Amino acid sequence: MIRDITIGQYYPADSILHRLDPRVKLFGTFIFLIAVFSFRGWAGFALLTVFLAGVIRLSKVPFRYMVKGLRAIAALMVVTAFFNIFLTNGENIIWQWKWIHITQEGIETAVKMLFRLIYLILGTSIMTLTTTPNELTDGLEKSLQPLRAVRVPVHEVAMIMAIALRFIPILIEETDKIMKAQMARGADFENGNLIKRAKAMIPLLVPLFISAFRRANDLAMAMEARCYRGGAGRTKMKPLKYAGRDGIGYLVLAAFLSAVFILRRFA
Repeated sequence: MIRDITIGQYYPADSILHRLDPRVKLFGTFIFLIAVFSFRGWAGFALLTVFLAGVIRLSKVPFRYMVKGLRAIAALMVVTAFFNIFLTNGENIIWQWKWIHITQEGIETAVKMLFRLIYLILGTSIMTLTTTPNELTDGLEKSLQPLRAVRVPVHEVAMIMAIALRFIPILIEETDKIMKAQMARGADFENGNLIKRAKAMIPLLVPLFISAFRRANDLAMAMEARCYRGGAGRTKMKPLKYAGRDGIGYLVLAAFLSAVFILRRFA
């Protein structure tokens, strides 16, 4: 399950989505996530499904590889569905026993929340799967440029966010290695009650934290050795420049945003 997390990983491919400017993809992800939590009717979810399917098709990332990221949140999805089914009040009661009841509104709410979680993971994964860490850093820095007017350290904020995303697959791989090493020594992470499982995680968390701090220290030393002093006066080897395909991307996003407003208003 640890290796099934796809957020933060990059999947190399030759697609139009990979060649898009990272600012377009950041803006598109932001708009998509807003749309995910804007709709309440099924017409909106149909629009999200069509848009997401088209983007996945253009990315040339295998759908099976992308869906692997959903396994990591399977427990969260089950818990979310459970609470929505049994704790949502409604007029159309399907089943009831004492104070426990299942309503049609609860089932509908649970299904919609599951769709939101799935679209949230897939939409975020597409951005990281089609954008390298360097491009993501440059795109974040360029997108946050207006915040310089209020003295926000834009370059440092973008660097922190990019490093955090980059460390996700590294820590996942490190966790998998430590877990396999501990299981080879007789550790059991799957059996027992909740307290026993929590105690079994201690031999995993301690070396993981030590490894994370060691990697952070190595990264800091490498940045110091290369005379990194923040964003003041820095230039780019490959500065971001918009191309014709980026304009088309913005037009597609504008059309999608217009459809979101129309459905939100009239449907």
